[in-house]
Amino acid sequence: MSQMTLAIVKPDAFGAGHAGNILAHLEKEGFRLCGLRVLHLSEAQARAFYEVHKERPFYASLVAFMTSGPVVPVALSRDNAVAYLRQVMGATDVAKAEPGTIRALFGTSIEANAIHGSDSPENAEKELAFFFSRSDLIAAQ
Repeated sequence: MSQMTLAIVKPDAFGAGHAGNILAHLEKEGFRLCGLRVLHLSEAQARAFYEVHKERPFYASLVAFMTSGPVVPVALSRDNAVAYLRQVMGATDVAKAEPGTIRALFGTSIEANAIHGSDSPENAEKELAFFFSRSDLIAAQ
């Protein structure tokens, strides 16, 4: 059964010119692009999006990083999309990411790790709604 999830090409990867390569990698892995935007997050938007981490020591640096340049939120669909995206992205720490994963290919540090992905179906719904209205998205297949 097809499922939707959210990925965000982070400012490091966008700035380095890797957004197209990352999107192509996702399509090669069987994801369908259902919605896409390019935007520069405001501090308020980044704080709201990452509010779940507000008590964590890395919150302020994460907000600063995510507002440092344009990002590409993308709605993706495929069978088992949430779990499979986590696998395709690789470990958060790029030094521990499996070869061939997005973070191994395009990330440079734990923070500048090229891509964000929803970590559960429930968070995928919330995160997709943060960036896209239902009318913005083409139907998942």
